[in-house]
This record gives sequence, structure tokens and C-alpha cells, in this order.
Amino acid sequence: MPDWVELASNDYSKRLPAEIKVNSILLPLIKRGKNPDIPRIIRDESRKILAAVPKDSLLVVLDVVGKSVTTMKLSSILEKWLQQGQDISIVIGGPDGVSEELLAQASLKLSLSALTFPHPLVRIILLEQIYRAWSILNNHPYHRA
Repeated sequence: MPDWVELASNDYSKRLPAEIKVNSILLPLIKRGKNPDIPRIIRDESRKILAAVPKDSLLVVLDVVGKSVTTMKLSSILEKWLQQGQDISIVIGGPDGVSEELLAQASLKLSLSALTFPHPLVRIILLEQIYRAWSILNNHPYHRA
């Protein structure tokens, strides 16, 4: 990831309280040649993702056809996760998406937007929204809606 992504991601991660620990696992993309076998790439990348997801964590996958939620709804979801005390793994797939196999194992499929964002930006948007959701739960002035 470019340095600006790390800077922004680290900034939002540091703002979060200790009970919301962010552990980013970055997996390398499979190389795409001139005539890539996209279904195979999606399958193989998704299997690598699944292998990297910690056991017993709740699997959430970002997907274009996932559930669209408002920031207020995300804060309710975050509150529920915090009360359950379970680790949450939020997956940002590769540029071609994720496999049906991975989607089938997800407890929740979320869409950040109907728009398409570059993957480095998705990481920042996701962390910002988690911080904003936390600020709503704690009446922090960051969120002014």
C-alpha cells in the first residue's frame, strides 16, 4: 500500500479505544497476465483470505451487493459486536471481488457504497466509518450529523 494509506489507516486506528484493536492482514494479489483466468484468481485469492481469517472470529465481507447501511446503523452493529466481545474479521477482497465460497461463509455482507472505490481508499473509508460509529456510541463530537 502507498505511504498515504498507511498514514491515514494508522491515524484512525490510533484514535480508536483499546477495546477496538485493528489488526490489518495484507495479502498479496495473484499476478494477472495478459489473459488472466479471473474465476481461478478470485477462487485462489478467496481461499488465501479464508486461510488468513482467525478462527472463531465473525466474518464480515465487503461486497458490492452486500447490505447497504447508514453510519448510524453501523454504530448499532458496532455496539452489538462490542457487547458480544467476539473478534470481527472484515474482508476487503481483491479488485475482481471474492468467491461465492467466501461469501457463503460470511455472517454479514456489507456494501460501503454503490460507487466503486480504489482498494487503498476502501481501507481508509472503512476505518474512518468504524471510528465515526464509535464516536456516535460515545457522544464524541467527531460525528456531527
